[in-house]
Amino acid sequence: MWLLLAIGSAIFLGFYDIFKKISLQQNAVLPTLFFSTVAASIVMLVFVLLSEMGFIPADNKAFVPHLDIQGHIRMLLKTVIVLSSWICTYFALKHLPLTIFAPIRSSGPLWTTIGAFVFFSERLTPIQFVGGSLIFIFFFLFSTEGRIEGFSFRSNKYVGLMIAGTVLGSISALYDRFLLREMNVMAVEAYFTFYQTLLLLPILGLLWYPRRAKSTTFQWRWAIPFIGIFLLIGDYLYFYSISLPESLISIISLVRRSNVVIVFVFGAIIFKEKNIKRKAFYLVGILTGLVLLVLGR
Repeated sequence: MWLLLAIGSAIFLGFYDIFKKISLQQNAVLPTLFFSTVAASIVMLVFVLLSEMGFIPADNKAFVPHLDIQGHIRMLLKTVIVLSSWICTYFALKHLPLTIFAPIRSSGPLWTTIGAFVFFSERLTPIQFVGGSLIFIFFFLFSTEGRIEGFSFRSNKYVGLMIAGTVLGSISALYDRFLLREMNVMAVEAYFTFYQTLLLLPILGLLWYPRRAKSTTFQWRWAIPFIGIFLLIGDYLYFYSISLPESLISIISLVRRSNVVIVFVFGAIIFKEKNIKRKAFYLVGILTGLVLLVLGR
């Protein structure tokens, strides 16, 4: 059951990244992010209202319970971490090819493993060490591909933003392990979504609106609400999966990150990006390292 949920989450997250790329093509980043979260908030507000009015009973998996003060503080912290990650990755995705974005994004479980090593005193097995080394080797080889396409992994700010966003996403994944042990899945989903919208309002007002005439014009696109909706479904399947007592978070993390294959294929076929064979080889190398990272447990 939990594995099927994880596979479903990966599929929805793959299309979530594709909708982001479609929405961000020559479009303003912050309002795109804001309106996608508004779409998700509207969906979750329906579940909250139906729960409050008693149409969804308390024993139903769609029921949204109240949070205490401590719960709201935890959700606020999660939102700050995730929004920081999203702002980095949205700006990066706007300017990077999908076939560059996908392999960088696929390195997320490596940073999660390193975080578990540092914060939870987990130790790397020999197989995990080999897997981590493979990821670093193919990541380095992949960086040479950037130079061929005219930008440096060291100096290109969007590559830096992509790596920063991926690391922050791994920090969020580690925090999710802690949250989902004590909090209801729908409560996390709902209040996390609401806090996204609330925190983006001042960011939009201070960073984008005063400079909108000098920056990229915002254009409404049909794909924008699908960003929030597909993320909502993907996250729910992920949260529900890791909340099940028999689930294995290491396997879930790997399956969830396999969404980059969907993104990579879309970039290759639809956007007809360059040097696909070499990039595919490097991506397979990174994913092989991830498999060893998981099996090494």
